[in-house]
Amino acid sequence: MTEKEKMLKGLIYDANFDPQLIRERAACKEKCFDFNLLRPSQLPERDALLRSLLGSVKGELYVEPPFFCDYGYNIHVGDRFYSNHNLVILDGAPVTFGDNVFIAPNCGFYTAGHPLDVSRRNQGLEYARPISVGDNVWIGAGVSVLPGVTIGDNCVIGAGSVVNRDIPSGYLAVGNPCRPVRLISQDSVD
Repeated sequence: MTEKEKMLKGLIYDANFDPQLIRERAACKEKCFDFNLLRPSQLPERDALLRSLLGSVKGELYVEPPFFCDYGYNIHVGDRFYSNHNLVILDGAPVTFGDNVFIAPNCGFYTAGHPLDVSRRNQGLEYARPISVGDNVWIGAGVSVLPGVTIGDNCVIGAGSVVNRDIPSGYLAVGNPCRPVRLISQDSVD
């Protein structure tokens, strides 16, 4: 089994020394570099580059540079996706966003994790767990979403939160660690 196959199956894999994964990350970083250097007026070029980088795009998307990811092909976005500046997605595993997802500045989605055992970690071994974000989700500024997390539909994640466990649909969730604090009703104004 190749290291890439292990990565995609959620097994421990060699991220640091496998030539195929190194090449794929380098190619992705070249595209991110190109995207980040495009002028703000070059919207068609920005859109085309993102669509060529990401695994799938359902509809409209807009990402403010800079944007960084590891592979690109494991990122799947729904319709009307918006991200503000400094989005980082470490996509060793799939990262899936539903429709109408809005992401504030300085957010990260990290599928990668590392063994606690120092000898295995120092060998460059890691694992990747998928992240899923539902429809109609707003992610506040400076949020970190960790490996294996699912955020349900119609959620708001408060600024600065560290999301290390699943958040059920319909909740305002905040904190470190991020926890649901209340259901969001249609009558909510704040």
